[in-house]
Amino acid sequence: MQIQTARVGRRAPQFELSCTQGPGSTRQVRLDDYLDRWLILVFYPRDFSLVCPTELTALSARIEEFRGLECDILGISTDSIESHERWITTPLARGGLGEIHFPLASDCDGAVSRAYDVYLERQHVALRGLFIIDPNGVLQYQAVHNLSVGRRSDEVIRMVTALQSGGMCPEDWCVGCATLDPTQRLIPGNVFSHYRIEAEVGQGSFAAVFRAHDSVLDRNVALKVFKASSTASVLTVLAEARAAAALNHPNVCTVFAVDDSEGVPVIAMEYVDGQPLSTLLQAGALDPAQAANYGRQIALGMDAAHGLGIVHGDLKPANLLVSRSGVVKITDFGLSRRSALPQDSEQTREWMPADDSKIAGTPAYMSPEQTRGEPATPKSDVFSLGVLLYEMLTGQPAFTAENILRVFEQIRNVAPDRYAAAVPEPFSTILRASLLREAHDRAITMAGIAEMLR
Repeated sequence: MQIQTARVGRRAPQFELSCTQGPGSTRQVRLDDYLDRWLILVFYPRDFSLVCPTELTALSARIEEFRGLECDILGISTDSIESHERWITTPLARGGLGEIHFPLASDCDGAVSRAYDVYLERQHVALRGLFIIDPNGVLQYQAVHNLSVGRRSDEVIRMVTALQSGGMCPEDWCVGCATLDPTQRLIPGNVFSHYRIEAEVGQGSFAAVFRAHDSVLDRNVALKVFKASSTASVLTVLAEARAAAALNHPNVCTVFAVDDSEGVPVIAMEYVDGQPLSTLLQAGALDPAQAANYGRQIALGMDAAHGLGIVHGDLKPANLLVSRSGVVKITDFGLSRRSALPQDSEQTREWMPADDSKIAGTPAYMSPEQTRGEPATPKSDVFSLGVLLYEMLTGQPAFTAENILRVFEQIRNVAPDRYAAAVPEPFSTILRASLLREAHDRAITMAGIAEMLR
């Protein structure tokens, strides 16, 4: 059976070998035995060699550090199990290895060494290959050393820790150092993948947004680059971007691509030449006609989303872009992240309180059910739109308090008539129907709101 050659970013080649840590401990070992843990494969040329004991005993001496990183070590050479056991039982002073705290495997026919591309046919030995495999069985690091050059345990620990950090580690990075935050390093003129950064246009809790030029398609785009603290993986960003990418509507910001070619996930999306609704509201209330225009566009975009089973869950002024021509674009579908309880009620957060319920969204714009840790539904978005309409018409947030828990209390005890009395028709009717405490009582839909605001 042909074995796939090892490549970084792909699943590591499978293997099944006999291994030992001394007489009487022989067993079979497979790659699948190490799933859910990190694995370091150390290929070495010969038992009873001159350099091998220096590096293998150094790794063995630091085995508790590796275990603390949830990392196992497996040594592999083309020598036999019997040779390994003689080497382990022979004292270091007599050219042996002595006690070892990880197993040594026998690849007598060189098949595994070939799969990892470290085999020297003429000498029938393996080069000093170093491979780091993640808990999913994906090869994340590989290096091949000359037979006469040993490997430093410090560097192996540095590489494992750097990979586990999930961040971008510069040349001088060391264990305990902070990783690079790409949002702090990108400046106009930088090239990120095939995007040339032109200007920063916004900062959020988890990402920064830059205006950039796509050199492949020759167009301006908005690049959402995730901060180092966001712990956003390519898979989670891709899942989130798919929600917006499934929508094709003039009031939804179009997602073009998810790019991770620079080692950090970014979302490339439609660039809107305008500003967030939150910036417009800093000047105060909008006139009713303008509020109706914006509210109707938001309702139309969300009606299209709900028609595809997509819930936003975090409608707020900062997630609504208004172009210079007055077109509203909804952004950030489902981009909340797990974080500590925020002090600012206008920041998007996902909070896991002591009772294990999950609260996700921006506190001041949540629906009552979201404050209780229940998942957002289309009716939750309807509530949030009611909150937005009130703020557009009055220039004041619907819910404000000195801390998040008091904001939650206000939302859960919302009195629709009080808010409806502060705005003209048809807004008052919409608020009475959208700001109801119980989701099942909110019969009004986004389509209905759009029709009333036409």
